[in-house]
Amino acid sequence: MAAEGGEEMSGNGELEESSAMEAYEVPAPPPIEMAEMSEENGSSAAVSEAPVDPDPSSFSMPPAVEDEEGELPADFERLWKAAHDNPQDFTSWTDLLQYCEQESHVTASRRALVAFLARYPLCYGYWKKFADLERRAGYNNKAEEVCVQGLEAIPLSVDLWIHYINLLLGTLDMNLPESPQRIRRVFEDAVLAAGLDFHSDRLWDLYVEWEKEQGNMRNAAAVLDRVLKVPTQLYNTHYDKFKEHLNSHEPKEVLSPEEYEELRTLCRQSQKAERAEQAQDEEEERPPGEEEPATPEGTDTEELMQKIREQVLVRRDKVYQDNEGEVRKRWHFEDSIKRPYFHVKSLDRLQLRAWHSYLDWEIAQLNKDTNDPSQDPNQAATEGSEVTAQPQEVSEDAAVAHDDHRVRILFERCLIACALYEEFWTRFIQYLEPQSVDEARAVYKRACEIHLAYKPNIHMQWATFEERHGDLTEARRVLEALEKKLPGLAVVRLRRAALERRAGHLDQSEALLREAVAESKEKPTLHAFYSIKLARLLLKLGRNPSKARRVLQEALEISPDNDKLHLNLLELEVSGDPWASAEAVQECVTRALAAPLAPHTKILFSQRGLQFAEDYSNSVQSVLSVYEEHQKLLKELGGTKRGAENGDEDSEKLSKSEDGSAVAGSTQVPPTMPHVPITTPPPPMMGTDMSAQAGYGGYGSWYQQPQYGSYGYQNTWNYNQGYYPPS
Repeated sequence: MAAEGGEEMSGNGELEESSAMEAYEVPAPPPIEMAEMSEENGSSAAVSEAPVDPDPSSFSMPPAVEDEEGELPADFERLWKAAHDNPQDFTSWTDLLQYCEQESHVTASRRALVAFLARYPLCYGYWKKFADLERRAGYNNKAEEVCVQGLEAIPLSVDLWIHYINLLLGTLDMNLPESPQRIRRVFEDAVLAAGLDFHSDRLWDLYVEWEKEQGNMRNAAAVLDRVLKVPTQLYNTHYDKFKEHLNSHEPKEVLSPEEYEELRTLCRQSQKAERAEQAQDEEEERPPGEEEPATPEGTDTEELMQKIREQVLVRRDKVYQDNEGEVRKRWHFEDSIKRPYFHVKSLDRLQLRAWHSYLDWEIAQLNKDTNDPSQDPNQAATEGSEVTAQPQEVSEDAAVAHDDHRVRILFERCLIACALYEEFWTRFIQYLEPQSVDEARAVYKRACEIHLAYKPNIHMQWATFEERHGDLTEARRVLEALEKKLPGLAVVRLRRAALERRAGHLDQSEALLREAVAESKEKPTLHAFYSIKLARLLLKLGRNPSKARRVLQEALEISPDNDKLHLNLLELEVSGDPWASAEAVQECVTRALAAPLAPHTKILFSQRGLQFAEDYSNSVQSVLSVYEEHQKLLKELGGTKRGAENGDEDSEKLSKSEDGSAVAGSTQVPPTMPHVPITTPPPPMMGTDMSAQAGYGGYGSWYQQPQYGSYGYQNTWNYNQGYYPPS
């Protein structure tokens, strides 16, 4: 709806105007049950945003008209650069706009407003300022274009509709026959777009008054008839105006011809019946020979007109009572919404909860109307029910469509106040998608290209949405655009690679990861992360261990201290043929022991090498040789096997193997002992998924350690939540 506010300069670009509640005496809320009054109403105000958002392609702003003003003001370039260097800084933009306004420089103001409104199209006040700027400069057509584009961005803005209508009233030649027709069309567009807003009373009143000024009393009554069915804040004043309008004019001038004739016939019949009864009583008292005075046929007496008015109000009173019930249901929700217009400031929790509660209720009303028809199904099971059910079905369908329209209007109002909150956009999309994929796509476009341009979660949801509906080209475009806007975001590059892989384009997926590896060489941690991803792709899907090995080895040249790289290379070797890879495994262990790794990490790698030798070596001497090296490492690093693995066990305790056997952990046992030493099963490690922990040594859980989050890839695949933790 149109924004109302306080006394300070609002995010909408103007000193806050008095609200519609000040324009009239605000009615008290309709009578309500005590139980309903006890519900909490939300509290402290939080700043909201504005309404519906446009397709960015619609921002073909009026071309700058070359004027005679010469150079731009002195500080314009400085303020312009500040705003463009940080386009998310709302204050920089308002400083620029305020400076241009103070300088009264049309070219500078126009340039600043075009750029600002492309980024913040929900600030209805600045659309009004832009239109006024063009009108003062003598460009009435440009002023109209600005208003139209503003209304494409904010179709629920009652203030902007009224501003546009007043602009047309002030610029059109009303003596031309097409001018009133155009004004009426704009009024119709306005009430269609914003007429269901709870605070749309001023728009309806302006429409009624304009029709009266045109001398169209019947049209004015028709507009009042329509607003009587709309739950608005000033609903009772519309009924009062209808009664005043009806009593001030002849019913024939106010009512439609069909309704007038219907009520006239009904009231005439009623009058005849009353007169016939009265005539019988008077017949007995009338002197003989005196006849009843004749009443001319077709004469409409004042008494008949009054009866018609009474019947009209009887009918409207039922509509009014029903509408009052709808207002009563919504009153406490509306009362909880404190700032329903756009602002970059955050909303408090109570305001967010109020919007969620209102949406929950409105959707529940729609579902109730859909699932619980008022007619008792038992009563419908009668003869001829198929014939009589058709009008009811049509009526129910119309009611459901009407309620669906209400839900959509409420969502759009919510997206004015909560445009910077992904949760409301996502909720609206989830509501629309079962009805229309195209409508859901349009909401994604508005959210991602205008209001949430720097929020990666909803962009990735959009890409998933497009992929799910088969439009891989659009999914690629969305992710590519996001990566250009937020370069260096690992999760976006992984999404792009995964998209190509799912599409069967393994070469393109590999190319994307190779490009990421090449571009991240100056960032060793990120480079190692991408290298691991690329190696896994080459090994698991490309079935090319030699390429995968080369990738990891090249990464180790850049990051020799990265334990995850060492671990992934070790896993690659142990996952191959154990007879052919024994030497490569020991080489990996040797490389890791020579690298600048933490002592406990080296012990773990040494133990992995020993366990591999135990499991697959064909010579006991080779096992004993590896075991001796392992024991030396333990002495050198000042720990024991159990101490390195658990950190809280005494070195003299027994060490249990996977098959339950145990040996003493003392380092005093000579290496020529007659039995083969058995190492303990390895604890969970911190590298790759290793075939979902089912692979050699159960390395899988290494990849799930918190350290993995340092790569910027912290959450699991969850399209409702995205990769990013809440900020």
